[in-house]
Amino acid sequence: MAKYFDVHPDNPQPRTIGAVADSIRNGALVAYPTDSCYALGTRLGSRDGISRIRAIRDLDDRHHFTLMCANFAQLGQLVHIDNDVFRAVKASTPGAYTFILPATKEVPRQLLHPKKKTVGVRIPDHVVTQALLAELGEPLLSSTLLLPDEAEPLTQGWEIKERLDHQVDAVLDSGDCGTEPTTVVDFSSGEPEIVRRGAGDTVRFE
Repeated sequence: MAKYFDVHPDNPQPRTIGAVADSIRNGALVAYPTDSCYALGTRLGSRDGISRIRAIRDLDDRHHFTLMCANFAQLGQLVHIDNDVFRAVKASTPGAYTFILPATKEVPRQLLHPKKKTVGVRIPDHVVTQALLAELGEPLLSSTLLLPDEAEPLTQGWEIKERLDHQVDAVLDSGDCGTEPTTVVDFSSGEPEIVRRGAGDTVRFE
């Protein structure tokens, strides 16, 4: 059964955040809130976590996982980014955007798009997510909590606990965080290509 952690949306309890971070370090798969919707998260190098996310969401090997970063220092270790792209990404973060960029050697091979060798990265604008990332001290491998054959992501922590009780190890609940996933912008060619229109405004990329 999944452990259930209830935290304040504006002032998350440090002890609770610490417990969730510890579980991730030990290989746990957790459901957690972001500034767009709930996500599934696991440690960057966790093969078991990756396979469990694929199973829950019924994903193939072409799916772009997202590396959730606390700041640009983390993001810069994971992707190659030139000055023009840097300025565009910097102007949109933190926020509800995922950017697809060429990955560095710091990113495990199984996370990369098999042909493009790219990965998704983002810096969230959410108090609880930022607290978790700060405590964890490393990027969090993530994927939107959108179940197969469902139109919208799950939005309530109690429902996630109920439906995925034997598929995730922990649920971090800070209240409703919406149903709209991030806007995805592919910068792998150097020019912005809007892959998915979501919570982030697309005007600056058009």
